[in-house]
Amino acid sequence: MSTTRSEALLARGQNLIPGGVNSPVRAFRSVGGTPRFIARAQGARLFDVDGNEFIDYIGSWGPMLIGHRHPDILAAIEKALTIGTSFGAPTELELELAEEIIDAVPSMEMLRLVNSGTEATMSALRVARGFTGRDLTIKFEGCYHGHVDSLLVKAGSGMATLGIADTQGVPKGFSDTTIALPYNSVEALEVAFAERGDQIAAVILEPVVGNMGCVIPTPEFLKALQTLTQKHGALLIFDEVMTGFLLARGGAQELFGIRPDLSTFGKVIGGGLPIGAYGGRRDVMSKVAPVGPIYQAGTLSGNPLAVSAGLAMLRHIKTHPEIYPYLEKITARLCEAPPPGVTVNRVGSMFTMFFTETPVTDYETAKTSDTARFGKFFHHLLSEGVYFAPSQFEAGFVSAAHTEEDIERTRGAIQRFFA
Repeated sequence: MSTTRSEALLARGQNLIPGGVNSPVRAFRSVGGTPRFIARAQGARLFDVDGNEFIDYIGSWGPMLIGHRHPDILAAIEKALTIGTSFGAPTELELELAEEIIDAVPSMEMLRLVNSGTEATMSALRVARGFTGRDLTIKFEGCYHGHVDSLLVKAGSGMATLGIADTQGVPKGFSDTTIALPYNSVEALEVAFAERGDQIAAVILEPVVGNMGCVIPTPEFLKALQTLTQKHGALLIFDEVMTGFLLARGGAQELFGIRPDLSTFGKVIGGGLPIGAYGGRRDVMSKVAPVGPIYQAGTLSGNPLAVSAGLAMLRHIKTHPEIYPYLEKITARLCEAPPPGVTVNRVGSMFTMFFTETPVTDYETAKTSDTARFGKFFHHLLSEGVYFAPSQFEAGFVSAAHTEEDIERTRGAIQRFFA
């Protein structure tokens, strides 16, 4: 498999961009070798600049739920281009997208559109602090909520991939506002609230973690989150940037029957274009400017391109509910009968193959994985035309564009590695 052009582009990029890439995991540092520079995508396929074709299990880290270049989304973007790309003024389309999100997610009584998942979580935390008059946030080790200063404490995603515990450049005062606890630990949560409950503004978590690999919450953990936040007057924030609309139309909160106070969304609500949203209880969101004293703004928030693509995506999901049973079926097939020495975690279309025999329930157990062996596995799959995430600590995603033949071809490639 040729990588000549990708190698040349990486060398060129390293003089221009840190690591030659615009997001750290893309650099392949944890798995070695040359990152593939992508030329185009279609359906469930990626095509690199060297002419190689791959079955894609990254899906732009989740949002390509219905596949790359879906005709509904392309048509919506083309139509938006005829009216303009940014106005810095409100449009009816923004209201329509808000209505679609609120219709799907009952906890979202009001929302504000932003430009990324990072903006959404940053803004939700500010609102939680402003509403409660408190400063402390509880987050969980291995959960990644974007590159928000106060949340880059024992974060997952690229920090887990690169082995960076806590990033430099964050003032100690910011990180001191964050309490990092083990995911799924009811005991640690109870202790934190017993000691500092009157200072805690919010608890934020990925309701299914995707950023230390796929890690599933226990029912006891979810119950404790809701009970303790309500008891102590803190807000419960579900970061559904990765899980929203992927695991169910109403996200992980629909799947688990939990109603958070605030939620954050991104990725999928733009159909692959940059967008995000945060929202929740009406009394909380009514504190956001211009109707309240908590300020947040953005010139490109609600821009017509991203909003149009998002509307097309969400309306497609709404009118094609059969997507979710299909995704459940084919992803379950992909993850069936894990090889010896591998633990597979899966919820809906999210999955991770951890190279450890230890059940993975938190960041510490995720770190028992054999990352060197995962790197060999990753490159074996690449050689067979299958593109998994270039990190042991990132979830994989199956889209509605994947066929049963794609799944069987992938299973064959996996089985040959372990043969």
